[in-house]
Amino acid sequence: MATKKNTKNQYKVQGKKTWKLKTFFSGKALGGKLFLVLFVGAMSVGCIYMHDAVLQSPLFDVKTIMIDGLDRVSRDEVLARTGLDKPGNFFELQPERLEKKLKAHPWIRMAMVKRKLLSTISIKIEEQEPLAIVSIENLADIVINAQGAPFKEYEPGKDNLKTLPVISGVDLSLSDNTYLFEGDLFNAVMEVLKIRGFGQIQTILGDENTGILINILNTYPDTSFTKNAEEGGSENNTLIPIKLGFEKFEKKLARARQIQRYMETNYPDKTISAIDLFSLEKVFVTTEDAAQHTIAKGV
Repeated sequence: MATKKNTKNQYKVQGKKTWKLKTFFSGKALGGKLFLVLFVGAMSVGCIYMHDAVLQSPLFDVKTIMIDGLDRVSRDEVLARTGLDKPGNFFELQPERLEKKLKAHPWIRMAMVKRKLLSTISIKIEEQEPLAIVSIENLADIVINAQGAPFKEYEPGKDNLKTLPVISGVDLSLSDNTYLFEGDLFNAVMEVLKIRGFGQIQTILGDENTGILINILNTYPDTSFTKNAEEGGSENNTLIPIKLGFEKFEKKLARARQIQRYMETNYPDKTISAIDLFSLEKVFVTTEDAAQHTIAKGV
């Protein structure tokens, strides 16, 4: 009996059909990629066109500019500094850049720029509050703000700060690449300047050995230095030097008011020409009589 020969089950790979299948899918992926590239390119061109159209369209020009907080700085200065004095596109303006330009103005302490309603620019300005003028030997006079920081060179013809007290005897210091006034003596000067309702201080002299000496304007000789300059003027203005030392300035100035009232009540024919309040324990008052003879009294 013949034995049946087992043969292996063979499977022929149809190479041509497989190649055609792969080619089909590869062509489809390439077409998808090409479409994606063309779509992205078209979108980019469209965005650029839209961007240029928006920036060049007069529909989006700035039509209204609102500015608040101006006193010393003029509207024209703000417009010129920011470039808003010329026609500009609403979306092209950069508020942060405009704020930096405004803060570079010596009289502008803070600036906030906002875009509103597609055609309106709102600008809020906070100007420097001048407190005093500091006179430094061999340097130009400097204006300091309410925080005691120097912010500009004093220009008498422009600034109109004649009523501000003039400080001398203090020096500038360099700290973190910034020039400023600091130290115990300057802090004492700032403490004196914060006292309100005493009168108009004309000058403040700081001395490391003797402390603070102020010259206060006696606008009303009949009521002495208790009046403020805003309440009126007088042709008979006189300056009264008052030595204050290094501390207890508010108490010492209150004592000066008491002395003034005492002299007015008990010595109406005398006027105060100087007060030494270095020590509250022993105060010296210099007076002048009608004949301009000077006498000194211990109080």
